[in-house]
Amino acid sequence: MSVEKVRTYLQNMHCPKSILEFETSSATVDLAAQAVGVIPARICKTLCLLSKDGPIVIAIAGDAKIDNHKFKHTFGIKAKMLSPEETLQATGHAVGGVCPFALPEGTKAFADVSMQRFETVFPAAGSSNSAIELTCDELFHYGSCTAWIDVCKGWEE
Repeated sequence: MSVEKVRTYLQNMHCPKSILEFETSSATVDLAAQAVGVIPARICKTLCLLSKDGPIVIAIAGDAKIDNHKFKHTFGIKAKMLSPEETLQATGHAVGGVCPFALPEGTKAFADVSMQRFETVFPAAGSSNSAIELTCDELFHYGSCTAWIDVCKGWEE
């Protein structure tokens, strides 16, 4: 089970935070916000896209969307989301539980600046009914993110 893989990964990274598991689905931003009890923007959604170097994940704020122009400027190619099957293969997590934790070798993680306006955010933790509350610095560290990037729109409006 992916949530157990994430739990073990976070323990090995000496993360002191506990994974929250819910009776109901937290597979979408709105469902996760209801389960956690926060505004949707504080939910960290993790998208899986293709880069020139292979699959990448980008952790972004719940109210943000990929800006194709910014993405192309940053990565040199047009933004292309992976299918649910490709996402599972690239991340080890099914859609609804995708997170920047416990990724297979070769899948790089990035964090978008859209999250930095919040003290804490809630990414999934490997399943469609889990989350973990982290500061942005903790998310960057435990997610082994490569860089903070600015590839989103819609959140500044």
